Amino acid sequence: MTYQTADLTGKVAFITGGSSGIGSEVARSLSAQGVKLALFSRSGTAPELPDTLQLHGDVGNRADVDAAVQKTVDTYGHLDIVVANAGVGSYGQFVDVPEQHEDEMIRTNVLGTIYLYRAAVPHLQAAGGGDLITVASEAGRRGLPGEAVYSASKFAQVGLTRALDNELREDGIRATNICPGGVWTNFAIDDARGRTDGSDQLKGMMRPADIAELITFVLTRPRHLRILETALRPMTEASWG
Repeated sequence: MTYQTADLTGKVAFITGGSSGIGSEVARSLSAQGVKLALFSRSGTAPELPDTLQLHGDVGNRADVDAAVQKTVDTYGHLDIVVANAGVGSYGQFVDVPEQHEDEMIRTNVLGTIYLYRAAVPHLQAAGGGDLITVASEAGRRGLPGEAVYSASKFAQVGLTRALDNELREDGIRATNICPGGVWTNFAIDDARGRTDGSDQLKGMMRPADIAELITFVLTRPRHLRILETALRPMTEASWG
């Protein structure tokens, strides 16, 4: 018997942080599957793809998120897939991380995900189901030195998504955590840790397309199953126990 994957043609996906990095690669991968896109970012720019709505705003601003989600539904008529990809990070010893960086990580990574799902879930319920995809981090599974607040924000995302799986499963909504290790994007560049652009540390990391293809795999599983969490790392990265 041939395994039947889900057909995504005509589905509508809302992706935060969609202008670059993982978000733009997710957009390209889903577009190739026939998905209509709403790409939300602070720059308001997006890859030039068919059926793409470019939306400008800040995930940490509830009004921006509410308006963007509503515009997506008004434009396409429904919403099926929501990818919480926008994120920020700041690294260093806990007592040395600037307060404004702490606030931004909590506002973007935690509140931004909450605002997004609060705005989107009623539309998924109205459609009879859908998918929530949280791009979290391996830092949401392990507390790592120099990443205390970042890890806290990612643990919050993972916990939120697992709770929503329990709460929304009977509505036909799947909620999945994607927890990658190092990915070569501008986000990963950190001079203090030797991660200069083009350095060997970056070259050993995964590529945004690796994460995008995994997300597409999750979304194309048949509706009778769900993937709760998937963790992935490059071969150059230790497993930390």
